[in-house]
Amino acid sequence: MTEPLRIALAGLGTVGGGVIRLLDTNGALIERRAGRPIEIVAVSARDRSKDRGVDIARFDWVDDPAELARHARADVVVELVGGSDGPALTLARNALSAGKSFVTANKAMIAHHGLELARAAEQAGLALKFEAAVAGGVPVIKGLREGAAANVIGSVYGILNGTCNFILSKMEAEGRDFADILGEAQRLGYAEADPSFDIDGVDAAHKLSILASIAFGTQPAFDDVAVTGVRHVIAADIAEAAALGYRIRLVGVADSGPHGLFQRVHPHLVPLGHPLAHVVGSTNAVVVESNFAGRLLFQGAGAGDGPTASAVVADLIDIARGEFGPPFAMPADSLVAQDAADSGERRARAYVRFTVADKVGVLAEIAASMRDAGVSIESLIQRGAQPDGSVLVAIVTHEGPERSVAQALEKLRGSTSLVGEPMWMHILDD
Repeated sequence: MTEPLRIALAGLGTVGGGVIRLLDTNGALIERRAGRPIEIVAVSARDRSKDRGVDIARFDWVDDPAELARHARADVVVELVGGSDGPALTLARNALSAGKSFVTANKAMIAHHGLELARAAEQAGLALKFEAAVAGGVPVIKGLREGAAANVIGSVYGILNGTCNFILSKMEAEGRDFADILGEAQRLGYAEADPSFDIDGVDAAHKLSILASIAFGTQPAFDDVAVTGVRHVIAADIAEAAALGYRIRLVGVADSGPHGLFQRVHPHLVPLGHPLAHVVGSTNAVVVESNFAGRLLFQGAGAGDGPTASAVVADLIDIARGEFGPPFAMPADSLVAQDAADSGERRARAYVRFTVADKVGVLAEIAASMRDAGVSIESLIQRGAQPDGSVLVAIVTHEGPERSVAQALEKLRGSTSLVGEPMWMHILDD
């Protein structure tokens, strides 16, 4: 009988429990596909006595997750603890130093330390796998690294955070405000008690930086991702977008060219004819624009125990088969340290919503700032007074350089006519 691939598992939360259940339920099928059994031999978590709905008494218990790297019978370490540093990073370094391949769902750690870990894995002839770090059970990393390997990638973009997409699509369907839907998302378990990483776009930015590295052969550059979240999107923005033939989605966009690596996570108005406009709920979707395969769409459940566990075990199957390969699709030392692109010269249409005082001359002041900055206005919509006496003004621009819109908004900074900060959203091309 072929020797099994033996796993040491750190983290027994939702995903860790899902990995155990998946291996228990589909073990025979997984063995046939992997060519050998895959079995867990050791686990580590914070609380040994917690009821997780799975039997962990059959596994060796290790109090300190970092010590899993030295477990005598383990071939591979799986990390499902989370966090960009701390115990997760220590375990990753220890595992690779101890000659054990490493699988993780930790997008923050890969975004911040992926290059270091990839170099260590390649030098040791080990596997570093992180399919579950981006889009849960959607095989977008495999799709980019393997399926689209022969293509030049023009851009990669998509809906990378299920919490934000749940909130925006719920606002769209029910006309309710952001805070109300966020509370519901927390009650249903779609959002954390502290949802900042999700709603402020940081989670999506981690994932985008990983996708960009694989797509363009660049070093992961999370610090260069421009990030704006969705916490300031209001029901009126959703309604205006619908009236104009769009839906609002938090979209991460990356492309690479002679002017540098462009990476941005930002709310966008997505035209109804685009596939991303029809992605609702907690679903993730990634679009890859390639020169020979054309437009590729990867879509599915972006989180949860089943989908994420599925991605983790898919990585284990690859390791069992001896399929290693460079973690970022090409050797780490060949990844380019590309400068961040200046977004100012990017040409696009924009939606800008102002909340203004209800007084004479406000529209003229806004129009003048746009004119002076060279921004051409396609349409301007003013809505009646809000409960606090303010008025909503929404502008859609003609295509032009983003720098001009930024200059117009800077001219209006500090104006007594404005109540709060303007909301600037980019309009996605079809």
